[in-house]
Amino acid sequence: MSRLLLVDGSNLLFQMFFGMPARITGRDGRAMQGTLGFVGALGRIRRMTQPTHMAVLFDGEHPNDRTALDGAYKANRQDYAQVPDEDSPFSQLPDICRALDFMGIRHTEIAEGETDDAIAAYARTLPRGWELVISSFDSDFFQLISDRISVLRYRGDRTVLWDPARLREKYGIDPGQYVDFKETLI
Repeated sequence: MSRLLLVDGSNLLFQMFFGMPARITGRDGRAMQGTLGFVGALGRIRRMTQPTHMAVLFDGEHPNDRTALDGAYKANRQDYAQVPDEDSPFSQLPDICRALDFMGIRHTEIAEGETDDAIAAYARTLPRGWELVISSFDSDFFQLISDRISVLRYRGDRTVLWDPARLREKYGIDPGQYVDFKETLI
């Protein structure tokens, strides 16, 4: 069976940029902790999942139609265009893309919509005979879990692969119930 690994690249970048224990700089003085963490984590994720195919998807920097529908959508998030480069995870994105190119891993920036939408589209059109592993800490992906789709929440030694059995064990629900279940938590 073929296995596709789709990595929510922006999610992993934020996790590594802000989750590394210290700011690490290169010889030129530029911060690189996000790049180092990203590449290291991606290597471990790849070894854990053993994909036959993989891609890393990044959210593009473009206006979001959802904001026009709901002004509160992601309103609590910092505008990284307004912070110095050393404080912005996006400052390390060019280095990450060069590393992905060097490693031969396909990657793209989603030009319309968001990475979640693109990953959901892959999930909904997954060919027969394929498995999909979504690597993201975004629990919204739980609603896509099935016998062929799982969600890997990378946390080093505490990484968890979510499948239907894990969702039932932890929350007592099936994947199709996740959206309603999440509403009860808010």
